[in-house]
This record gives sequence, structure tokens and C-alpha cells, in this order.
Amino acid sequence: MYFVLFYTYRDDYLQRREPLRQAHLELASAAHQRGDIFMAGAFVEPPFGAVLIFKTDDVSKVERFVEQDPYVKNGLVADWQIRPWSVAIGG
Repeated sequence: MYFVLFYTYRDDYLQRREPLRQAHLELASAAHQRGDIFMAGAFVEPPFGAVLIFKTDDVSKVERFVEQDPYVKNGLVADWQIRPWSVAIGG
């Protein structure tokens, strides 16, 4: 099963992310190495948010990621949403 985590960043995200970026990437990389995150990335133009695709049967893994993410904990993320995703092609 897949879950898509949508992040919407605050307007000042680019100005505030640098001190938190390494910890955010380490958290995401660890989840990827465990096989929880299938792929992830930020929108480029404009940089208003990100999408992280989790491959797990346990939505609580996605929720724990959000709770631990320095971007969320430090207010860079204005809004987030977890949605189950039914893959029709690929995966």
C-alpha cells in the first residue's frame, strides 16, 4: 500500500530551511533505507511544497515521520496531508 504525504511550505520556507535541512534529509534518508519512503522531493517552481510517497501498510509510520520532521516541528510546513494512494500503473 502507498500513502502520499503532501507538505505545503510557508512563504519564508527558503529563508528558514538551511539550519534544519540536514536533519530533515537524514530523517527522510533513514526512512528510505528502511523501505518506508519510496520516493520524495520538493516542488521547484515555485517551491511551495513537497510530496513524499511512502510504501507501507501502516499509516502510523507516516504520522511518526511528520511528528519527527524538523520542518514540521519548526513551523516551515504550513499544512500537511496524508492520503492513501491506489497505484494503477508502475510500483
